[in-house]
Amino acid sequence: MRYRREIDGLRAIAVAPVILFHAGVESFSGGFIGVDIFFVISGYLITSIVLDDIAANRFSVIQFYERRARRILPALFLIIFATAPFAWMWMLPNDMKDFSQSLIAVPLYVSNFLFTIETGYWGAPNEIKPLLHTWSLAVEEQFYIAFPLLILLIWRINKTWLLRVIVALGFISLATAQWGAEAHPQANFFLLPSRWWELALGAIIGIRLFHTPGTPNPHYSLVFANALSLLGIFLITASIFAFDEKTPYPSFYALAPTVGTGLIILFATPGTICGRLLGSKPFVAVGLISYSAYLWHQPLLALARHYHLMGHPPEILRLCLAFITLPLAYISWRFVEAPFRNKNVVSRRTLLASITTATILSIAFGLTGHFTNGFGSRLAANGQTVLSLQQRLSPNYGLDLLCDDRFTLSERCRTDPEPEIVLWGDSYAQHLAQGLLASDRKIRLIQMTNRACGPILDVAPILTGKKPVSWSRDCLEFNSQVEAWLKSNPTVKTVILSSAFHQYFKAGHRLLYPDGSQKPADYQTALISFRATLERLQAMGLTIRVVSPPPSTQQDQGRCLGKAALRGAPLSACDFSWEDLDPNNKKAFDFMNDLAKDWSVIRLDHIICAHNLCKTSLEDGTFIFMDYGHLSREGSSALGRKGEWRAWGASNTSDHL
Repeated sequence: MRYRREIDGLRAIAVAPVILFHAGVESFSGGFIGVDIFFVISGYLITSIVLDDIAANRFSVIQFYERRARRILPALFLIIFATAPFAWMWMLPNDMKDFSQSLIAVPLYVSNFLFTIETGYWGAPNEIKPLLHTWSLAVEEQFYIAFPLLILLIWRINKTWLLRVIVALGFISLATAQWGAEAHPQANFFLLPSRWWELALGAIIGIRLFHTPGTPNPHYSLVFANALSLLGIFLITASIFAFDEKTPYPSFYALAPTVGTGLIILFATPGTICGRLLGSKPFVAVGLISYSAYLWHQPLLALARHYHLMGHPPEILRLCLAFITLPLAYISWRFVEAPFRNKNVVSRRTLLASITTATILSIAFGLTGHFTNGFGSRLAANGQTVLSLQQRLSPNYGLDLLCDDRFTLSERCRTDPEPEIVLWGDSYAQHLAQGLLASDRKIRLIQMTNRACGPILDVAPILTGKKPVSWSRDCLEFNSQVEAWLKSNPTVKTVILSSAFHQYFKAGHRLLYPDGSQKPADYQTALISFRATLERLQAMGLTIRVVSPPPSTQQDQGRCLGKAALRGAPLSACDFSWEDLDPNNKKAFDFMNDLAKDWSVIRLDHIICAHNLCKTSLEDGTFIFMDYGHLSREGSSALGRKGEWRAWGASNTSDHL
């Protein structure tokens, strides 16, 4: 296969936006599409190489996989072993356990499955996972395992079928991606079935160019080639700056960067403007080290977020780390990638021994970390085990895990067979249960909570990119069940309602109604719907208590407290000012202010904040928060006792922490 400089230049176009996106540069909100560019390039190159070898009667499955191992594994293991010591020093047990599991999954090419499973409401944010980016390597490796064998099989049966089979499979995969973007967004993003079509697009181009081993598309005029290759650049650039994390992806939206990549591969000949640009020395130089740059960037940024107490290093530091990936990438390319690719420098036996040893070490370390709960016996600065710190930050499910995410009348979700008080809402309602129980051990309470599903009747949020629409239908049904149960249980006297609330008016979200119609999430619509819900409860003769969410930033206050205790830093370093509040959280307090014109509202921010400062811990060291906004079990209990929540006097309290 003829070497094409512009392909290396295209790799530079792919890796740069990915790095800047993960560095948090807002203008590169669609930088994640760089991975799609890599997929198309990989499909093109692999198909071209395999077809060339088959046509020359020299294709060997063993040699093919050996080339892939030489290309991918040495630098990958370098990153794994360079990351592990810092993870040991800086990570809390749950994060260390997640990292340990990735050390098992990455060498086995299944990290995309792992990250699909880990992604969830209570899971760690993706930005702090050092090996998150290996999901794309897993997708490629899964493709590499199956695709050459598929080509070989079809070629031997009837090679004229090859293009038709790949096109058919590509269309099936694209349809799967479009469906999965709404039905199963997390699995859709990480797994091969919804990414196959991107690799297949590259493969189709490889088949198209198979019979033109010289300059691609020599029959087209220079003007035509210039126009289409520049169109490809435009499609990629537009995607980088127009897409963001709310864009359903991958879906038909992904056609823009992938088709753009295909146009460049097809028409960016050395004589075109695009070909000369991508073939220039700076682009080619970055392209040559792009794999190592891709490997280095995520661990650097993730570990920096672990080291920084609030998990959000200054932008200047993140940019510096983004640029540091280039010299590190050159070093690993020069001294690891290049030697291992050369059979004269590293023999097959040495390669096999090195990879086997590295795989065993990685998996052994990972298994140990998994079964010891993230090396939980490590000691924090105060002499406690880090596991005891982590337990203080465990998810606050309220009365019981069973009460989370479903309608249930289980005795584990009530404190009395005939409850007088109903706690209704999402996870911001369930975290109040421990405080209510601490304020009165004889309280007659039942918990009816469903994470992210606020206590608003006849409307449910559609959490684009996070949950399928079927979840929104379940939310509608859940709240209807709560209302029906309230009507049929006269022992209930009081309903306590709480939620984050902003999911009903957050930009990019939509609202689902019982008739199946959808509308954009809207502040006034949410306010009207919630008031109508309260009026329906009032008509049942119930006492109503609305509780605000706590103040929260876009950072993880709970993880900050854990890291501060781990290192011996003052817990007060995690406190934050009112100006630092998450804009969505501020909007939720506006929602509370508007609601308070007609209804009594208990404001947790009035308890936690004073004089523009919001506390994250009490003077005795109690952690108030467990994460970015939820009260910890110990924090809820302490606030419940302090505020005497049994009497619901917290709405009028003037006491501060």
